[in-house]
Amino acid sequence: MQNKQHKDFTKCPIEASLALIQGKWKVVIMFRLMDEPRRFNELSRLLPQVTQRMLTNQLRELEKDGLIHREVYLQVPSKVEYSLTDLANSLLPILLALKDWGKSHLLS
Repeated sequence: MQNKQHKDFTKCPIEASLALIQGKWKVVIMFRLMDEPRRFNELSRLLPQVTQRMLTNQLRELEKDGLIHREVYLQVPSKVEYSLTDLANSLLPILLALKDWGKSHLLS
């Protein structure tokens, strides 16, 4: 997604960046996918306060924006795993800094 302008925003890099991660649960979902791919039910258990509908919508938007990859395995029963893309991995230092900031300023 390098050098692409988000369709709904000007050339402002902050607006474009926030457009990709806006949504109540997107950053949290990405954080949960940081260490390993996860299945939908596993994400649902890790995020009990998120409805299945909201989780599905947020995952779809993250996939559409190129931040997560959805892998469908052809087996019975079907298996789907979600993982971070290279684009999302490039955001990890920012996510970790946000986590550290939260620990320092909100949890004390």
